[in-house]
Amino acid sequence: MNNTRSIIFASDNETKLNELTLHRTTASLPFCGRYRCIDFALSNLVNSSITTIGIITRSNYSSLMDHIRMGRDWDLNRKNSGIAVFPPYASNTSTNIFKGKIEALYGILDYIETCDDEYVIVTNSNIIASIDFDDVYEAHVASGADITMLTYASTPTTSKRVLVEKDSSGRVRGMRITKSASDEKAEIGLFCYLFKREQLIRLVTDTYERGKIDLEKDILQANVDNLKIYAYKVKGHAALVDDVKSYYHESMATLDTEIRDSLFYSVGKVFTKVKDSVPTRYCEGAKVVNSLIADGCRINGKVENSILFRGVTVEEGAVIRNSIVMEGGRIMKGSKLNYAITDKDVTVTEDKSLSGSESYPVVVVKNKTV
Repeated sequence: MNNTRSIIFASDNETKLNELTLHRTTASLPFCGRYRCIDFALSNLVNSSITTIGIITRSNYSSLMDHIRMGRDWDLNRKNSGIAVFPPYASNTSTNIFKGKIEALYGILDYIETCDDEYVIVTNSNIIASIDFDDVYEAHVASGADITMLTYASTPTTSKRVLVEKDSSGRVRGMRITKSASDEKAEIGLFCYLFKREQLIRLVTDTYERGKIDLEKDILQANVDNLKIYAYKVKGHAALVDDVKSYYHESMATLDTEIRDSLFYSVGKVFTKVKDSVPTRYCEGAKVVNSLIADGCRINGKVENSILFRGVTVEEGAVIRNSIVMEGGRIMKGSKLNYAITDKDVTVTEDKSLSGSESYPVVVVKNKTV
């Protein structure tokens, strides 16, 4: 897809991720031991030869800048394409942060207009999936769609999910934006869209000038009858990470070999920032069951059904179950974690016990000592 560029939103609905995004964007949220959420979006694009990528930021994006390093680890540090990072302002002369996606896109229209690319992919950064955009493009052309929106089958576990109704040809005939969670299975929008560039410019300009700011509500839902919007159902495992519950659930889902294979081995490689670190050391008292352990850890306790990021220390007698311990965590002697998420550089002191539930895991913010 050499005739395509992409725009990634680094932030969306961060208030629902609570403590996990106090110091970072959704895009740079750690995932699966050594990755960040944005790694999936960047890798999917690069694997489909899409190498001109704009990233729209909102706040707390220093960790994102440190992670992407202008795209070196995705082979995107190029002279004539690569990554462009846009500040979180509504326009060049405004000091106000954009209120919605339409306002943000309007603020970077120059980036969209001054190019020869025929198509633009607009996507969130919190999509955990392996996506073949070449396949998406072929389906888009074959259907004659004005807009192709990516979807997946699941239950809406939180509000602001876009539920899609389509006919037998795949054309979207109705959309409903949820106000609360539901147990009812549905086809859900992944907040990833393929537009023709000229049409995206027209839609954004017209909608913004009428005072509208919400891409899903004011462009897609409002034009279901006027535009040919088609749904492309993503193959394999797909998910959105937009609150603590979904972050925990989707992280723990990667302990399933079938889901892990779907994410990391079905379409192409998932790239991330390379760090040189020593192998994990399993000491004499270590016991590890059904867990993902990154490099540089030292384990002298018990780890079950858990995910440990780089450089985690598990001391003698410590027990970690059903938990996520991010980079640099230290779980000291005799401590117990169950259904817990500890952010980067958290220390749990001796003989402490942290326990949540599968629905509400306890979260410890970055750099804290408990």
